[in-house]
Amino acid sequence: MQRTSFARMQCSLARGLEVMGDWWTPLIVRDLFLGIEKFDELAEDLGISRNLLTRRLRTLIDNGIVEKRIYHRRPARYAYFLSEAGRDLVPAILALTAWGERWARPAEGSPLRFRHAVCGHEFEAEVCCSECRQTITADDVEALPGPGGAAKPGTMVIAVRLRERMIAEMLARTKTTKETENNEGEPT
Repeated sequence: MQRTSFARMQCSLARGLEVMGDWWTPLIVRDLFLGIEKFDELAEDLGISRNLLTRRLRTLIDNGIVEKRIYHRRPARYAYFLSEAGRDLVPAILALTAWGERWARPAEGSPLRFRHAVCGHEFEAEVCCSECRQTITADDVEALPGPGGAAKPGTMVIAVRLRERMIAEMLARTKTTKETENNEGEPT
């Protein structure tokens, strides 16, 4: 079965998923982050077929997520490392792991725990606001139209709704401002 490509979608999430490819990719990124760098070790740890691992690594290398370095000349053997873009995926992998801990933890308990190297404390990943540093939940987020927002595949309905909401909010603010200005001119 042919997989639908998200490469042309007008959506950062869809394009990110296009690069990520499939459910094996976050596990490969996780293993590379945890220091499993050799092909045979990756295949053994994940229980993934060698041909599928080869395809996934090739895609990750082509998309700049993983770098390949030779560690043995004859026969040629390579180690795999996260690139800067791959390392930028780690917080998303940790956040997904934290979600799994809360909603899909194995009955035997947590298979991994994480310690923050800076402070030395164990932690669960949280997404926080880059401005105020408070934890973000679904109830705390409002989506706004971005400069690339367009009614194209991937954001066909979202772009229109966000634009309509923004216009409605601007009109409501304008109305409130005019009412306030009118009330200020009246004697008390």
